[in-house]
Amino acid sequence: MAMTPAASGASGDPEVMAEINTTPLIDVMLVLLIMLIITIPIQLHSVNLNMPVGNPPPPATPPEIVKIHIDAGGQVLWNGEALADAGSLEARLAAAARQAVQPELHIRPDRKVPYRHVAGVMSSVQRLGLTKVGLVGAEQFL
Repeated sequence: MAMTPAASGASGDPEVMAEINTTPLIDVMLVLLIMLIITIPIQLHSVNLNMPVGNPPPPATPPEIVKIHIDAGGQVLWNGEALADAGSLEARLAAAARQAVQPELHIRPDRKVPYRHVAGVMSSVQRLGLTKVGLVGAEQFL
């Protein structure tokens, strides 16, 4: 069967293919991907820890809790006992700071106390080196 000029083009030359054959490119990319997967080192998903050996320490005893209340007039109460002046507060705070295990200080200011009284107690606590301090009483402002 002979080709007619209409089917093969007017000149008789075969048509030039203008599309790129991507099959060899895909093959090369797959080979490169496999080589990359093989050469990547295996990652270990673990963390090496040096854990302590021996018996755990005995449970700690809870620290002493000291409640410091500041009433509306600026009077300071140490566990319910009224203190005469700022000097007696300083002396008790200094004694608490010297203890081997410092007590927890729970400072409860009254809602109507001027801020300078609370700031004075807090500055004394900080100056004497007590670190376990908490302000208690936010529930009264709800």
